Amino acid sequence: MSKIALMLIKEQIHAAAREVGFSLCGVAKCRSLDVSRTRFEGWLASGCGDGLDYLSHNIDKRFDPAQLVEGAKTVIICALNYRNAITNGYSAEARCKVASYACTTDYHRTIRAMLREVFARLRHSNPTLTGRAFVDSAPLAEKTWAVEAGLGWIGRQSLLITREYGSTVLLGALVVCDEADSYDSPYEGDGCGECRRCVEACPNRAIGSERMIDPRRCISRLTIERKAVMPDNCGLHGWVFGCEECQNICPYNHSKPIATLPAIAPTFDPRTMTEVDWQAMSDDEFATRLGHTPLSRSGRERIIEAIE
Repeated sequence: MSKIALMLIKEQIHAAAREVGFSLCGVAKCRSLDVSRTRFEGWLASGCGDGLDYLSHNIDKRFDPAQLVEGAKTVIICALNYRNAITNGYSAEARCKVASYACTTDYHRTIRAMLREVFARLRHSNPTLTGRAFVDSAPLAEKTWAVEAGLGWIGRQSLLITREYGSTVLLGALVVCDEADSYDSPYEGDGCGECRRCVEACPNRAIGSERMIDPRRCISRLTIERKAVMPDNCGLHGWVFGCEECQNICPYNHSKPIATLPAIAPTFDPRTMTEVDWQAMSDDEFATRLGHTPLSRSGRERIIEAIE
């Protein structure tokens, strides 16, 4: 079989991702992202990775997929819109807020299953295709690769922003060992311009310069990571799991479509739950009602601590 016959067809990749239910897909050529690596190492050196020791491991693999998957040639980045009625749906008085992505079945399971289906469809045309699927399961710089694959840019709040869905997207990647017939162009430009609304909206002033977050002050980290310690002059501001303050204020997140894929639909609505409801929930009830969601990462006790 000739080398050309083994090549992936970019349009077939896009079609497979679309048919499975992904909102966006981009195809990038494997290479070492040296500039992004240097910025990341500088961020770690500043102390922002304190308490997140895993970030300093396997940096080579994070920015060079060939170090992660032997023989890697192509990175396929897929994005899934998760916007729902809970996104930007809390009142100013709400005190039990949960990030809207966490109100669904754990997206890791959902996206991993979708990526495997995309991979199976590609193997139908390329039976010898090899590769791996990743959803936060390995040191892969998914947001950086999304820019490389043309999906959007990194906003001031360090999140990927897409023209079509704003920043309310979840990412997954396929790193495969065949080349594509063509690749998507990296996203060029900066849609943020002079806007600093997210910087000003962050209650804990966790958004720093160079589009980087100080996770030591970030509400998402403080509510999710079990070992996180609350710094002075910081608070949770009504959030008990995650935070969407910087996203709610972003102009690119206004008037965007609600997700329609059933697998990403909310399975509970925290807006209907009071402090008493959360505090009265037993461990068994928590496991039954919410064990399939990302809230299982922090656990019931940490959520109760956030409420109190």
